[in-house]
Amino acid sequence: MRVLVASDSYKGSLSSLKVGEAVSDGVRRVFPEATVRIIPIADGGEGTVQTLIYSGGGEYLYRMVTSPLGEKIEAFMGMLPDKTAVIEMAAASGLPLVPLAQRNPLLTTTKGTGELIKYALEEGAQRILIGIGGSATNDGGAGMAEALGVRFLDIEGQELPPGGASLINLHLIDTSGLDSRLNNVKIDVICDVDNPLCGERGASAVYGPQKGATNEMVSLLDEALSHYAKVIQEQLGTSILEIPGAGAAGGLGGGLLAFTKAELKSGTEAVLNTIRFDEILSEYDIVITGEGKIDAQSAYGKVPKGVGIRAQKEKKPVIAIVGSIGVGAELLYEHGITAIVPITDKPMNLDEAVQEAYSLVSNASERTFRLVRLGKNWNV
Repeated sequence: MRVLVASDSYKGSLSSLKVGEAVSDGVRRVFPEATVRIIPIADGGEGTVQTLIYSGGGEYLYRMVTSPLGEKIEAFMGMLPDKTAVIEMAAASGLPLVPLAQRNPLLTTTKGTGELIKYALEEGAQRILIGIGGSATNDGGAGMAEALGVRFLDIEGQELPPGGASLINLHLIDTSGLDSRLNNVKIDVICDVDNPLCGERGASAVYGPQKGATNEMVSLLDEALSHYAKVIQEQLGTSILEIPGAGAAGGLGGGLLAFTKAELKSGTEAVLNTIRFDEILSEYDIVITGEGKIDAQSAYGKVPKGVGIRAQKEKKPVIAIVGSIGVGAELLYEHGITAIVPITDKPMNLDEAVQEAYSLVSNASERTFRLVRLGKNWNV
């Protein structure tokens, strides 16, 4: 029995690696001789660097960068053996870095993310993979671009202060100092939302409130980003206003498109491609995937769908062991998932499930593989 465990994390409970270890414990209670390989999977958010370093080798790099509030903090990124740098923008510009009382997207900056990109260039990166989930910012990636040498000037030729609000005064974009090394590196942006930059589904309206924006702030930020996009199109010849995903991370998606010529990619697909998942898959009999809650949203680019589709092509069965099952989870049966197994084994609230998550996953894995053994004995 050769088992491949390729699960997402259970957010707020177990990392992808811990989910894999719990599944492995359950498998070996039933098949002690089983070969089990754990490949943590992420979709571009928290845990992406850990996932790719664990699966593909490489090392963590720690650097001092500018926080969303303009302070100096230590952030991390990963460097893989093939000179792919992996960056989680949340490590430098993420919402958890800003205390609740200080959250103000009028002022927060993505400069630290740009500094990580610059450090990756200094390390000789040939490809940069950037996950842009969990931002504290709404500056359209202007801070990121500033760190890479771009200047944003008002009508009097003065540099704009950090933050999304100041973009309303943008008059001139000076790219003469933009780091030329960007021309020699491929940048893929992991983005699993399709929000445009502005409007009712834009960066400010949808994500601004969770970053501390009031209704008045949302209106100002949306107007500022609209003006920003207009100046970018007029002066750089790049249209970012209507591109799906440009509104991700407070417009960082759009800024990366405009200033680094990056490409937006599905998070799960980018991670699976980077670790050469298809090559690994061919060596195993059965695949276990999962996430904290599986529902209709899981059919839109989440880890179980990505794993299921690839396994289906190789005619490998896939069982999703999940924290809970929501409405629409049955859609995953159309995308390579053979069965879905929830971990709960008795009535419990969320706090109890989180506290007992490891043993619940392990026990669910054991129950699953007892059924697998039954199937093997019956040759079905």
